[in-house]
Amino acid sequence: MDRQVTYADLKLSRDSSPPSLPQDVCQGPPWHRFALKLACTGVILLAFTVIGLSATVIFLRQKSSIEKSSVDVQEKRNETTERPIPVKCPMHWHPLQEKCLFFSRDINTWHDGTADCSTQESSLLLIQDQEELKLIQNLIDTEAILYGIGLNFTLPQKKWKWINGSFLNSNILQITGDAKEDSCAYISQKSFVSEDCNTDNRWICQKYLKPLGNECPDSR
Repeated sequence: MDRQVTYADLKLSRDSSPPSLPQDVCQGPPWHRFALKLACTGVILLAFTVIGLSATVIFLRQKSSIEKSSVDVQEKRNETTERPIPVKCPMHWHPLQEKCLFFSRDINTWHDGTADCSTQESSLLLIQDQEELKLIQNLIDTEAILYGIGLNFTLPQKKWKWINGSFLNSNILQITGDAKEDSCAYISQKSFVSEDCNTDNRWICQKYLKPLGNECPDSR
């Protein structure tokens, strides 16, 4: 009797398991599988598109930032270049445009004046035009005194020649007086004349302006 009950229980337990579904039901119809593959492909393409767009946006932002930085640097460089350099003449020198002028108190020959300017790391005055001549004459405080400048009469050219090697343009500056050997040019408050180079007069030295802090003050 006990054996029958046990057998019946075992049979009932086996028969009570749910029936398996057909294989076609698990896999679904063919159109369903195609739609699933198509959807997966679309998701993958969308993901690559998003990644590509993100990379493009990042690249464009970096490029824009680099270009902006380059423009800022160039603007600052231009500002630095265009900003006038602070300048100052040495002590006892007079500023005039881009030059510093020294009016000697000593009296000596034109050649001695040339040597004196050289010791001060400068040269005898060079005048470009009538306008500059007038500005310099306005700085001369005594009418009767003549000042030697860097211009003398040379042979065999028989021309007035500046000490930098260029010749005087008589259409711009005209000298009154003799033009002969050992003649040098001098200026006063109102005149631009020729005198013998061995005559004792004062002279004017010139040097170009230097940035602040780079010049050594003149002791004279």
